[in-house]
Amino acid sequence: MNIFVPLHMRDSVRPGRVAAIMAFGFTERQARFLVNVLVFSGVFIERQYRAFTGVAHGQKTHDFLAKLVTGGYATPITPGALHRGRLFHVRYRPLYEAIGETNNRHRKPASLGRFVERLMFLDAVLADKHYGWLGTEQDKLTYFLEFLEKDFPKDWYPHLTFGDGPEKTTRYFPDKLPIGVPCHGGRRHVFLYLVTREVPADFRVFLLRHADVLKAVDEWTIRVLLPRRFRKAAALYRYAVRDAFMMPLTPHDTDQLDWYFRARQGQVMNPSPDPDLDLATAARKFGAARFEALYRVWRERAVQALWAVQSPILRDHLQRGWGRVEFAELPHQYLQLTPLVGAPSGVEKGLRVGDNLGTA
Repeated sequence: MNIFVPLHMRDSVRPGRVAAIMAFGFTERQARFLVNVLVFSGVFIERQYRAFTGVAHGQKTHDFLAKLVTGGYATPITPGALHRGRLFHVRYRPLYEAIGETNNRHRKPASLGRFVERLMFLDAVLADKHYGWLGTEQDKLTYFLEFLEKDFPKDWYPHLTFGDGPEKTTRYFPDKLPIGVPCHGGRRHVFLYLVTREVPADFRVFLLRHADVLKAVDEWTIRVLLPRRFRKAAALYRYAVRDAFMMPLTPHDTDQLDWYFRARQGQVMNPSPDPDLDLATAARKFGAARFEALYRVWRERAVQALWAVQSPILRDHLQRGWGRVEFAELPHQYLQLTPLVGAPSGVEKGLRVGDNLGTA
């Protein structure tokens, strides 16, 4: 099904990028850490640097952080008492230019809640060395264009389009979430998702956007990063997976939904091809959360969004264990900002992964 992809394309933290950052006077370990920060988060905290490099809290750590701040490479952000920790926002444009990511949005200011979410993703990537990790839009698109045998058009991949005419811009893999790809002879791909709300409305859209890509790879895992505050929401997220993948649409459903969605947009004036289905009836029939998420994706991809969930392939993947959904509790405390994204109030040890959804 798939073709060979060179090793240097299986990881956003590639040797050429590390060498480019070393040219700024950083050691190899420091440069490798900074490339991880640049492509996955834009921000980090001291604990992450020490864990990555194996350097204890002391003069070496102090010197590295001081170099970043005094050299203008990073801006320290102290959201509360200093002893609660600081985060460092790496904003220096030449660093991003050096790795070919001049316009990476990680450079831009963001809310503290968004920064904390990015810290969580950085931890998740650094903790799992079984995969190469892709963090940028172009890295993901380049990888899958090479990895998949079929010459899919670009609009087959998850994307959002903004504007019209000359101002039209398309962003691929718009959820901006890290993707783990096999790099040691394996076949499994890992798609990260962070729970930030009790109701999985956005998660449903994420699943539908990636349905075609999931069908195209041999084995896949959706790893749901679960803040302790949202433990009880795990059941709703499991149901969302069942809705999206375990109950494929019939061709009749697809026809009705396409008519209903176009009618909602005011695109059709003619009656439904089904004489028993009018707009009010369709609204009642397709009022569940799964269909509202499907409508959001339909607005992005038109009828192709419906075709993606008509096939039983993803249901078969889950039943055979080729597809998995697992919930990983976040292992660390993230400053005093954790209530913004539901992170744990106390420090937990280790990344606990469980609740695999292999069958339904």
